[in-house]
Amino acid sequence: MSDPETESVVNPAQRARAWERLGAEQFDVVVIGGGVVGAGAALDAATRGLRVALVEARDFASGTSSRSSKMFHGGLRYLEQLEFGLVREALYERELSLTTLAPHLVKPLPFLFPLTNRWWERPYMAAGIFLYDQLGGAKSVPAQKHLTKSGALRLAPGLKRSSLIGGIRYFDTVVDDARHTMTVARTAAHYGAVVRTSTQVVSLLREGDRVIGVRIRDSEDGAVTEVHGHVVVNATGVWTDEIQALSKQRGRFRVRASKGVHIVVPRDRVVSEVAIILRTEKSVLFVIPWGTHWIIGTTDTDWNLDLAHPAATKADIDYILDHVNTVLATPLTHDDIDGVYAGLRPLLAGESDETSKLSREHAVAVPAPGLVAIAGGKYTTYRVMAADAIDAAAEFVPTRVAPSITEKVPLVGADGYFALINQTEHVGERNGLHPYRIRHLLDRYGSLIDEVLALAADDRGLLEPITEAPVYLKVEAAYAAAAEGALHLEDILARRMRISIEYPHRGVDCAREVAEVVAPYLGWTEAEVEREVATYIARVEAEVQSQAQPDDESADALRASAPEARAEILEPVPLN
Repeated sequence: MSDPETESVVNPAQRARAWERLGAEQFDVVVIGGGVVGAGAALDAATRGLRVALVEARDFASGTSSRSSKMFHGGLRYLEQLEFGLVREALYERELSLTTLAPHLVKPLPFLFPLTNRWWERPYMAAGIFLYDQLGGAKSVPAQKHLTKSGALRLAPGLKRSSLIGGIRYFDTVVDDARHTMTVARTAAHYGAVVRTSTQVVSLLREGDRVIGVRIRDSEDGAVTEVHGHVVVNATGVWTDEIQALSKQRGRFRVRASKGVHIVVPRDRVVSEVAIILRTEKSVLFVIPWGTHWIIGTTDTDWNLDLAHPAATKADIDYILDHVNTVLATPLTHDDIDGVYAGLRPLLAGESDETSKLSREHAVAVPAPGLVAIAGGKYTTYRVMAADAIDAAAEFVPTRVAPSITEKVPLVGADGYFALINQTEHVGERNGLHPYRIRHLLDRYGSLIDEVLALAADDRGLLEPITEAPVYLKVEAAYAAAAEGALHLEDILARRMRISIEYPHRGVDCAREVAEVVAPYLGWTEAEVEREVATYIARVEAEVQSQAQPDDESADALRASAPEARAEILEPVPLN
């Protein structure tokens, strides 16, 4: 059993100690950004033996990394764009996470590709999926299987008979992206990184023309201090250009934000045993099983408004419904939707004006001495991106830097997971929980399950389900506050648990109950509980209203009107 103190990323005492260390120590690497690439860079650097600090202005995965299509995949469609290197790399990473790095979080998932053309499509797609299987080795998932029309409909009876002439079943994976990102950050903390959320970079520090650190502001209390590092890594995704502007140096690449919207509907609305991938005129549409729901998306449109809170519009939602309904026997309506979320892809800007054609390859640049920028890529290749960023950063570290070893470093919770799956019934009996509850916990926490359940040792009431979100136990909320870095109600309802997209009430009906569970761990007064609940409800109301708007501008204005859980995020200031 690991020591929770070494890999917890929050409690008030640890948070205060982290602030002291940030202001007092000389770090080798300072990473800006708590998304999957920033967390991965901190883990990569820490496991090379470097002294590492990671700062995030809001919460882990609060940007792009909590709003993906929830897949750890190679990107079948990138084969058509002849990006064989990207697909091979991503499939290798898929296999690595599925078997070694994060088997408790990354799960195999069967997909159906419905065929619609009688002559050319089957051999064409069969060749593509064969290449996909071969590039990835297909070691842990079955190879493709060809299906007749009736065979495909047996797997997915909810499809219209007229929508396909046959199908191909192949495998990819599914992951809770926000949980995975937070676990990468916890693993970095476990190996010695100083990791702190609600900590915004407001300017860069320099000596002559060299960047030597960052000035940070605590988004909770407004305190300011300076963090010194031999090199700063800008891993801020769609905020890359904003951080780059602080250096007053021209960036080596430009990042464009592409908005992707997903809807979440109850599982019984689409009758299928498998995920479904559909071609659209622009890209592809995924229908992905997600617990008791389906996630359906995505869109692909330029976004030039608020980067922190991209807003879905009625037009986005109609686009998804219109496309998925072309193949469903029972059409979906707006009334079927339990949740909606919008995220921004950080794409490397190229010649094309179409965001779907912009590169998903990543790029690393050194725009100023002591400053490394990493951008582009896709969620699945975060580990490779992180290693490339730290390879570039190593040039500015005065000591010898070891090569990356994260290929051999399982995330916390991975070790012992497979054995515990075989012991599900025993673990359930020991804790008085049904085996399905234990399986749910194992697939979220892995071998940290005992640490989670230990919080209920003195309060068995924590083992009860959250009343209006019974998929989750109260102890999960408690653990989010005690060990997983959650500082606000939104962090818990939107990212540590996915209540904000999995229930029609979007978390409003259980906000107070969850706030009262976590209040003792976060030291909230009754007034602070009230403020957290009110702020969360206002956030949900603004999101729901924005999703009825016809265009990006009106949706953005409504969403931006909601109060922030964290203190006002200041505009960064350039170097003096």
